[in-house]
Amino acid sequence: MAEKLFDRDQLASAVYITNKHAKTAPDNDFLYKLKKETLEKMMQDGLAKKVGLQFVRNPKFSQRQSAVLITCGEFHFHLPASREELKSLPHLGEPDPEYRNPKVRLGLKAAKQILQDYTGLKSDETAKTPSVRPDLGPGSLSRYGKQDPGKQSPAGRRKQKPSPSSHRSWFDQ
Repeated sequence: MAEKLFDRDQLASAVYITNKHAKTAPDNDFLYKLKKETLEKMMQDGLAKKVGLQFVRNPKFSQRQSAVLITCGEFHFHLPASREELKSLPHLGEPDPEYRNPKVRLGLKAAKQILQDYTGLKSDETAKTPSVRPDLGPGSLSRYGKQDPGKQSPAGRRKQKPSPSSHRSWFDQ
C-alpha cells in the first residue's frame, strides 16, 4: 500500500485552523493533542523546524513563560517548552507583534481530517456520551423557557456558583 504524500503548506494550514479553533473551543484537549502530534511528526519528516524560544504573550498566573517557536513554511506555531528545550534552544525574546500567519480558508472538519490522516490519531468524539445538563433538574425551566407546572425551584438554587470552565489553553498541557 502506497503511503499518501502530504504537502507542507496544506499541513501547516490545517494546523493553523485547528489551533485557531482550539483557542475558543469548550472541549479543546483533542485539538491541542492533534496540533502537538502533527508538529512533532512534521519536524521528524523535515517539514518543520524548531527555531528557538519566545516569551508567551499572555502567561498563566502573570509569570514569564517561554514557548518553542516552530516554523513551517510561512507559518509560525508555538508549543510548550520542555526542560531540555529551555536549556538547549536559543531565546529569541518577545514575539514580533507585526507578524501574522497567512490567511487560510479551510473548515475545521477538513483540517482535522487532514491532520488525523497524517498522524494516525483518532478522534475521541465517538467514545463520548451525549452531554447531560445537571442544572436541568426538578424546578428547572422547560425547553420553552417556562417553569414546569407542579415543580418548585430548590431553595438556594440561584445562589449556587457556576461550575468552573473545562476550557484549557495549550499551555496547560
